[in-house]
Amino acid sequence: MISAFDLFKIGIGPSSSHTIGPMVAARRFRERVAALPGAARVTAEIFGSLAWTGRGHATDVAIFLGLLGHEPATVDPDRVTEYTGILAETGDIGLPGLVFEPARDLALNFTEVLPRHTNGMRFRAFDAAGALLDEVVCYSVGGGFVEEEGEAGPAGIEAAPVPYPFDSGADLLRICAETGLSIPQVQMANERALRGQGEIEDGLDAIRDAMLACIARGLRMDGELPGGLKVRRRARRLHETLEAKKLANSRPAHEIMDWIGLFALAVNEENASGGRVVTAPTNGAAGIVPAVLRYIVDFCPDWSEARGRDYLLAAAAIGGLIKRRASISGAEVGCQGEVGSAAAMAAAGLAAVLGGCPRQVANAAEIAMEHHLGMTCDPIGGLVQIPCIERNAFGANKAVAAASLALHGDGVHFVSLDQVIETMRQTGHDMQDKYKETSLGGLAVNVSAC
Repeated sequence: MISAFDLFKIGIGPSSSHTIGPMVAARRFRERVAALPGAARVTAEIFGSLAWTGRGHATDVAIFLGLLGHEPATVDPDRVTEYTGILAETGDIGLPGLVFEPARDLALNFTEVLPRHTNGMRFRAFDAAGALLDEVVCYSVGGGFVEEEGEAGPAGIEAAPVPYPFDSGADLLRICAETGLSIPQVQMANERALRGQGEIEDGLDAIRDAMLACIARGLRMDGELPGGLKVRRRARRLHETLEAKKLANSRPAHEIMDWIGLFALAVNEENASGGRVVTAPTNGAAGIVPAVLRYIVDFCPDWSEARGRDYLLAAAAIGGLIKRRASISGAEVGCQGEVGSAAAMAAAGLAAVLGGCPRQVANAAEIAMEHHLGMTCDPIGGLVQIPCIERNAFGANKAVAAASLALHGDGVHFVSLDQVIETMRQTGHDMQDKYKETSLGGLAVNVSAC
């Protein structure tokens, strides 16, 4: 099992695996080198998907920020250019005697893929004479998770004894049936193995507030997204249009879909601009869980902070299963692992807060995932803009539709949650690498990036 606080990380855009993960890895190496006698220079080399789409996903910038000691949750997005500009001029990472010159010391390896995962990184430290003192190979495996060579997997709730361990959807449903607990209650009981009830509630509320704040900022901002595609933000104009239509005597029945899509667009435009977002479970799919959360707040009856926590807990239970049994990394299984996983999480959360039984919640997640199977990850120009932003709007609406279908059923369904997760894993394994966050196939090569 994986904690909600591992899946929902507050950070900056545009990518959890290409931005947040490398920033975390670089900061860890900085801390390691700080205690290394004689270290005078550090270098970084990135491989595979990180190299192919690294510039568009700001992987280079993320590594610079990490080596400077910044963390994804606290770095000021509005000062990133300032921080990296000073580093380019001085090579000073704030550790005595240590230098990192970006133009010389960061290498993008376009020809080699490390064996464990396509998102590979190698950090090295040298003394003044150029002798190698230390080397770390690590991987950004999706959702901001980083694993070092030789590690079995991520830490977190997996390393702690929990009262209700579950490794599959079948396990989770069996626990619910035997105990009478809901899926959010099972996840909460397991979270308490790591931290106190008050800390959990405060943390979930902080995640909720960060999601809603991201939507709010995205609705206010205007202009062109960075990166060269000249994509203009749409959320603000769409918001103004929908607000104006509130006064109309006749309003289309599909208007609610426009609102849900709007909330997702607002988040992913913020993500594309490098703003503060929450991995849910990744940055490329960061708009779906918040959009459905805002839908619950604005359009569903009886909103409360407790329901918001239940929503996130149910989503985390499903997201943890997907990560553990398959992947949430677009570089590993394509966009089905990002947008598909996020839609499954949001559908489960919505079904839970609307009173669904555990089987209906699992059914909602299964339906949402099933209808994202095979989705490729082929961002134009290596940027998390086209087709990523619109995919979040569609994914959010699919999540609501999946929850509604599940709630109209009895929870008994032909395809199980475990079966659809395994199908997603197999489909990702069979998918050609050019369709997995490399910008070497699909839309990325059939649409001009200039």
